Amino acid sequence: MQHYNRAMKNITIKLDNDVAQWSKVWAAENNTSVSQILGDLLKQMKKEKTGYAKAMQQFLDVEALPLKTSKHYPLRDDLYER
Repeated sequence: MQHYNRAMKNITIKLDNDVAQWSKVWAAENNTSVSQILGDLLKQMKKEKTGYAKAMQQFLDVEALPLKTSKHYPLRDDLYER
């Protein structure tokens, strides 16, 4: 899926020879390009990472509530009859 209206940035990457060859073959077999595969992969990683960070921040922004309302825990013997 090409995005011709989008500003795109060219970058250079280095791959091991066998990985580069395999990725070219795989891309050709799947009617895409190595560039498109890497772009999609990085876009998905960004989405996952920023989504996690946003969810974590939302969680941390909520004020913590006390786990109990009384000042003292019940005695063990009161909870469990032996």
